[in-house]
Amino acid sequence: MQFKLLANTPMGVERVVADEIEALGYPATLENGRVYFEGDEAAIIRTNLMMRTADRIRIIVGDFETTSFDDLFEQTKALPWSDILGPAAAFPVTGRSHKSTLYSVPDVQRIVKKAIVEHLKEAFNIKGKLPENGPRYKVDIALLKDRAVLTIDTSGDALHKRGYRTGQGEAPIKETLAATMLKLANYDGSKTLIDPFAGSGTIAIEAALMALNIAPGSNRTFDAEKWDIIPEADWQNMRMELEEAALYERDIKIIAADIDPEMISVAKDNALEVGLQDDIEFLVSDIHDFEIEDEDAQLVTNPPYGERIGEAKEVEEMYRRLGDMMTADPTLSVYLLTSNKMFEHIVGKRATKRRKLFNGYIETTYFQYWGKRGNE
Repeated sequence: MQFKLLANTPMGVERVVADEIEALGYPATLENGRVYFEGDEAAIIRTNLMMRTADRIRIIVGDFETTSFDDLFEQTKALPWSDILGPAAAFPVTGRSHKSTLYSVPDVQRIVKKAIVEHLKEAFNIKGKLPENGPRYKVDIALLKDRAVLTIDTSGDALHKRGYRTGQGEAPIKETLAATMLKLANYDGSKTLIDPFAGSGTIAIEAALMALNIAPGSNRTFDAEKWDIIPEADWQNMRMELEEAALYERDIKIIAADIDPEMISVAKDNALEVGLQDDIEFLVSDIHDFEIEDEDAQLVTNPPYGERIGEAKEVEEMYRRLGDMMTADPTLSVYLLTSNKMFEHIVGKRATKRRKLFNGYIETTYFQYWGKRGNE
């Protein structure tokens, strides 16, 4: 069966997500916060298990213009829901509306739910109430400028939930954002990777998963695993195939350091959860004492932003220390995410590239400083 699919993405990383999808063999097109592609059941399995930077993978069931509730009901009911949902399917409906005639989200959700109920009752010849005690199919309606896009979420929990986070700090970075930072740094495991503000270890763990070609979804389950339309054996076969493709014996060097011994303990536990405790070197270290031994190293980090009262001076000193490290070793490449707009001014160096990224709801800049090659 062929599906129209979409990957939800944070704003600004659509191209990164599209590159990942196209690397899996599916041509993609972009829209704000969405990447569209087409594929069969294997595409649903593969993208859920292998995507590092997307938020969710959804099946597009309908995409149409609508300005009245009657029309919304009729068009929704006419969609091929019974091709995907079984007679016992549980299908909660979420919704959003922006710049649309149908602006009442609760009413939109209610109409969509009612239309799907009517469709399924007719399709499966059910009298009375639908049981809704079977597998979950999360339905979503997104209305934008009177265009309705109706989707079913194949992922369940968002894809950043890899299943290895046993603990976290106060402001953890999402796994998908950490993976995006590493992709934008062109990290491939061939160089030493350092995170001197490691926190709960997310960047280091995502780097190890990438370098060892371990599927990020291998440690969790997905809603679509319970669906009748995708045989359970297909999931098992794909998991085995990805397990065999992993490069567990590859020699890599990743250093995760943090001033807080408790955070390093949490980071170690998280790495242990996914079997990477021997692939990452964990250090309790202050950035001011931290020394980089290897040439051509990549430093990828999400340091404190200095937004709390009293923190600014201390954070500026940390940033200056990073500037000193770049001066001391021109081969060092630094990739740093911060909401501090004055970062370049503080370190006294202009970035090679800058990119706007959102860390949750915080607008940040991803400053990229490319080091000179060792032989330059």
